[in-house]
Amino acid sequence: MANVNLRDVRKVYNQTQVIHGVNVDIDDGEFVVLVGPSGCGKSTLLRMIAGLEEISDGQVHIGSTVVNEMSPKDRDIAMVFQSYALYPHMTVAQNMGFSLQLRGDAKPEIRAKVEKAAKILNLEALLERYPRQLSGGQRQRVAMGRAIVRNPQVFLFDEPLSNLDAKLRVTMRGEIKALHQRLGSTMIYVTHDQIEAMTMADKIVVMRDGFVEQVGSPLALYDRPANLFVAGFIGSPGMNFLSGRYAQGKVWIGDIALPVLELPSPENEGRHVVYGIRPENLSMAGEAGQPLIVEVIEPTGAETHVVGQIAGQRVIGVFRERVTTRPGDVLRVEFDSRKVHLFDPQSEQRIN
Repeated sequence: MANVNLRDVRKVYNQTQVIHGVNVDIDDGEFVVLVGPSGCGKSTLLRMIAGLEEISDGQVHIGSTVVNEMSPKDRDIAMVFQSYALYPHMTVAQNMGFSLQLRGDAKPEIRAKVEKAAKILNLEALLERYPRQLSGGQRQRVAMGRAIVRNPQVFLFDEPLSNLDAKLRVTMRGEIKALHQRLGSTMIYVTHDQIEAMTMADKIVVMRDGFVEQVGSPLALYDRPANLFVAGFIGSPGMNFLSGRYAQGKVWIGDIALPVLELPSPENEGRHVVYGIRPENLSMAGEAGQPLIVEVIEPTGAETHVVGQIAGQRVIGVFRERVTTRPGDVLRVEFDSRKVHLFDPQSEQRIN
């Protein structure tokens, strides 16, 4: 196990900079998720840590060693790919032990390590099967087992669940999290799925266009996003954003005054702001509530999602109650003033 530290790491392709001075500290034994939309640079950054992409500038430290010039095999890392990358002509046991065979380990030692990893991953009954005889989830566990037998300092996962169906993804992310708790190893995991990031990570690194937008625990990012991008990316359904004007301790959207408990500094009086509130922070209210003109109702069983408009702006609310209104009805809702986020529309930064 080891800590991983990125110091002003940059990547340039054909004179175009795609990773812009990334600084991230990953503690020994921490599970860190790099998350962001497609093309944000998260997989490129992971491959730079692995040694599969050249580092244009900056330093990557694994433990106390700067690994910029080291080959992947010398970095003491193991990588689990999206495509599994199993050898079709080898059994599960042979796939899991192949890297140890290349390293020159003795056969009894290889067998012992493979059997230990198979027990951890519940693959003991599958060791003599071939990849074509396995389900997607079983193949992914074999790929994980191949990493485990090497006992690396750092595990790297590059969108390992993206080829699985929705139900199996939920199961496998639980298995990966349990594996981390069992091994206590340093793990860096790339995904574009913010639900995976929220449920699995000790720390999340949110990326956009090669920049790090915010680093923090899942709940820190959820409760206190630093800017509009993070606020909109983290959370499902996404945060509501309403354009208004801040005055007298409230945000005015037309003639409607929305409450704010945590106020911005006085110089923001009278300025245009973006009022952010998560769908679950709306509640059903009496006649004193704000009028939401209902457009779509989406019952999910445990909750009801209601999409509508307030003062001509789109709002979605998530309610635990059963909602019996129909499109075109007016539903009265209340905003939780303790959970309001205010952002500057130009800089996109948080201001309260």
